[in-house]
Amino acid sequence: MNRIKVLEVFLNEDKVGTLAVMKNGCSAFEYDAKWLQNGFSISPFSLPLERKVFIPKPDPFEGLFGVFADSLPDGWGRLLVDRMLLKRNINPHTIDSLNRLAVVGYTGMGALYYKPDHLITKESGQSDYDKIAQACKRLLEDKDTGDLDNLFLLGGSSGGARPKILTEIEGEKWIVKFPSSFDKDNIGEMEFRYSECAKACGIEMPETRLFPSKRCSGYFGVKRFDRFQDTEGNEKRIHMISVSALLETSHRFPNLDYHDLMKLVSILTNDEQEMEKMFRLMCFNVFAHNRDDHSKNFTFLYDQKEDKWRLSPAYDLTYSYSLGGEHATCVNGNGSDPDLHSILAVADKAGMNKADAMKIAAAVQEIVQEYNLVRYK
Repeated sequence: MNRIKVLEVFLNEDKVGTLAVMKNGCSAFEYDAKWLQNGFSISPFSLPLERKVFIPKPDPFEGLFGVFADSLPDGWGRLLVDRMLLKRNINPHTIDSLNRLAVVGYTGMGALYYKPDHLITKESGQSDYDKIAQACKRLLEDKDTGDLDNLFLLGGSSGGARPKILTEIEGEKWIVKFPSSFDKDNIGEMEFRYSECAKACGIEMPETRLFPSKRCSGYFGVKRFDRFQDTEGNEKRIHMISVSALLETSHRFPNLDYHDLMKLVSILTNDEQEMEKMFRLMCFNVFAHNRDDHSKNFTFLYDQKEDKWRLSPAYDLTYSYSLGGEHATCVNGNGSDPDLHSILAVADKAGMNKADAMKIAAAVQEIVQEYNLVRYK
């Protein structure tokens, strides 16, 4: 692998700017001149639309700005990348963040892509979901799998801890997930039921499906919200950025409160409906025991036509714990057992009408109870 020191960053057909490795290993960024005239800030707090060279800190994203770190696979995707590098006798620990972005190339989540890219594999192919699940299981057990190239091709640019593939279904882009080493076999069914319950609670969700299996109760699939087709049928990318990237903070450290998220939504969108969306999602996470509500599980999308930010549809909703069994994001300072008082305190500080907040919280709690999600405990 020829080590790359300069990468060009693109969004759809337009060049956004250039990344270059400095002596200290960090990757500086500069917007392209045309993007400065016609583009937008891809990270409003860290990378305002200015003609200058932006220098990131070494931490928490290994010398990258958060918006570019969002493009990198983590968890399952990083495991696949590292295995593919080892297969080619390359020590993964010697590959810096810029060259990992080059491995991602055009295939990453979100809108940004990178040139030149490292083409690690040309092999392609698709297997049935049960076979993919078995191959994932063997890889997680540190056993040899003859399907590594196919797994990398299908899921090497993905984020999150659980094995997954990025695939096309009926001409549209989807993500299909498989059990990890720590999951129960019915994890797919559980996430599907959570998605159905969230929709019933009035939470914006992508289209979801439970794909059949001969080995378990099914595999969870979700339609991607970072892709769409224009009026001419061409695939376009939607720019997205996680709260983790926006605030340049690692999702591995629980350092946020829903007060922070409500304030962030207010600043970025200036829209009461968007704030209500965040409040409703908070209520769901509390009542449905989704405690893995860390800063990478909240994302904003940028609408280029409207020139505005909005919250993305909700995702990664399951019965879950975080560090110490508490919510990764506190509710009015309470991570262990937030109650209605904690929830309403967040609404009050955000300037929401108390009666409206009470109505939303009560409705979400009632619907969650009707779906009996606690059975997945």
